[in-house]
Amino acid sequence: MCIDEHFWNMTENRQADGVQRRQTRFMRCCLNSNDSGRRSNTPPLFSGREGDSMEHNTLQGVIFDLDGTLLDSTGVWAQVDRQIFAHFNREVPTGITEIVRKMSIEESSRYFVQQFSLPCTPQALQKLVSDLAAQAYFETLPLKPHARELLDWLDRKGIVYGVATATYGTLAKAALKRLGVWERLQFLLTEQDIGAPKTQPKIFQTAAQQLHLGRRQIAVAEDSLHAVETAKKAGFFTVGVYDAVSDGDWKQMQATATVTVQDLQEMQQIFRGL
Repeated sequence: MCIDEHFWNMTENRQADGVQRRQTRFMRCCLNSNDSGRRSNTPPLFSGREGDSMEHNTLQGVIFDLDGTLLDSTGVWAQVDRQIFAHFNREVPTGITEIVRKMSIEESSRYFVQQFSLPCTPQALQKLVSDLAAQAYFETLPLKPHARELLDWLDRKGIVYGVATATYGTLAKAALKRLGVWERLQFLLTEQDIGAPKTQPKIFQTAAQQLHLGRRQIAVAEDSLHAVETAKKAGFFTVGVYDAVSDGDWKQMQATATVTVQDLQEMQQIFRGL
């Protein structure tokens, strides 16, 4: 038996030490919002599918993505991609941001350098990207609407949470500190820390260990379809969060995630068990 399997078998058959047992029922709130009165181009408030309700009984922890989930920041990366090519006096390839969306920082840096023959090393490009994005994270990017209210509610209920992100750790930490969220977190994990992108489950499994909870006690909140697919396959309750940058994936997100929300206020309603 591998270490990860051993961890899940141990954790899911006992209560986590020091975590108060709560009886918040997830799926009482998973209403089907595909009513005939809703226009097809408007994302539903939240939706759930029959069959998921038996997987989870109580919510004790949340693993949040950062960009596009807690932080209103995903538009920054399309801008950074354009700035990279401007820096090297190159035309911006069509759809480049979408192409690298699933890649880790290391993977995307290698892709840029090799695919477009950029005159630098992948490591130098990583630093350039971090420098181009730094001002937004250190100074301007806001939380998404109702994020603070959601975190306040989780704190009142004693539900623990942390952030698992593909973003540079220094940028993520700077934004979270500036916005007053850093001190609330149980952890900040990056793909660089883990050594694997979110197309692999390692970052979510490590986050669960940081929370000292089993996967059936945790919700994973993500705006990226590939991350939701990974967490779902790994056995987590998944919350797909609408973000305009990922609008093209929204229908598939609705079909994949355990539940989907258009706004973080609706996530609180789900967690309340209404």
